[in-house]
Amino acid sequence: MTPRTPLFTPVLLVGCFIIMVSFAVRASFGVFQIPIAEEFSWLRTEFSLAIAIQNLAWGVGQPIFGAIAEKIGDRKAIVMGAVIYAVGLVLSAGSTTPIEHQAYAWLVGFGIAGTGFGVILAVVGRAASDDNRSMSLAIATAAGSAGQVFGAPVAEWLLTMMSWQMVFMVFAATILAMLLSLPLMRAPVTASKAELEESMGQILVKAFRDPSYTLIFLGFFSCGYQLGFITAHFPAFVTELCGPILPGGVLHNIGITSTSALGAVAISLIGLANIAGTLTAGWAGKRYSKKYLLAGIYVGRTVIAALFIMLPITPASVILFSVGMGALWLATVPLTSGLVAHIYGLRYMGTLYGIVFFSHQLGSFFGVWLGGRMYDITGDYTMVWWIGVGVGAFSAIVHLPIRERPLGAVLMAKPAV
Repeated sequence: MTPRTPLFTPVLLVGCFIIMVSFAVRASFGVFQIPIAEEFSWLRTEFSLAIAIQNLAWGVGQPIFGAIAEKIGDRKAIVMGAVIYAVGLVLSAGSTTPIEHQAYAWLVGFGIAGTGFGVILAVVGRAASDDNRSMSLAIATAAGSAGQVFGAPVAEWLLTMMSWQMVFMVFAATILAMLLSLPLMRAPVTASKAELEESMGQILVKAFRDPSYTLIFLGFFSCGYQLGFITAHFPAFVTELCGPILPGGVLHNIGITSTSALGAVAISLIGLANIAGTLTAGWAGKRYSKKYLLAGIYVGRTVIAALFIMLPITPASVILFSVGMGALWLATVPLTSGLVAHIYGLRYMGTLYGIVFFSHQLGSFFGVWLGGRMYDITGDYTMVWWIGVGVGAFSAIVHLPIRERPLGAVLMAKPAV
């Protein structure tokens, strides 16, 4: 009997650590929205645009770093990403104009791409056995949520002791320090003979001609829109629009005495709930249709977002929304990346998933930028929320026609001309 391959390998553990640190820093940027705007008397749009550009750069960089990893090696790609990430943070710390923040956001975004899902999930997917792949992808994705759990609160805590510029410098040093774990990351190339014989150009042509790939690409847009908007604007949204935290209440008694603190805790709660949600998605992805699971997740997000904005914004509704949305937050990632690997193979998974992820980050760009723009025009976020509800419903629909079979099997099933 063939011995069972262990689930927790050095590759998975190191991958989880890198994503956790990378996402802890990334998830904290919404906390700086008000301090930076107040220091320089900027409109909300200015720093929002910097975060939006960061998300767009992440999307542009994801297939690039995926291709780099497949050409010169995963670890070299991760080192490049970490260095670029740190440089972007250091330069941002010295920025005093919106243009500088927006320019250096490109570096931060590319750095996130090199240390984020595209590269890490590809190497984890290749290193995992067929039985463990779905859960391995889920665990690595959940590690990003673990970073989100403490990223925003740590940033809020550091801001009580030092300037936001010094917090950026601390984050840059942390990003570089995580590279000390890289020697443990050695992943085999697990692919079929046919996959190894195919060039990147050949598999890209096949994917681009496949309607299912287009539907996966389109469907991932709303995930990015919702995540980008909430990550960047929810702390400010809660700070300004949430009802008061009453003395003697549960939140007040556990130390959450201001809506600013509640906003940071809300981002943390989303990440905490998503750990369970993502692991559940990984478990379900091995047993049920990934496309139907994805459609169900987008329906759930649509309903939760609609109810939240229709009802009064109170501390209790913020907590309930954070837990509900958090359970569905990154649950799409192991299912979407697993769907790409299942249909198109493992050899160029990093590049193929990176291209799909660009749609996610394009959505993030619009979610973050529209949030700031509409706030400056209307004074609230209502319209941006309803757009998110609409694109969520769209994503639920477009996943239904996807053909969830390996591309070779789909091609063989077509009748000869």
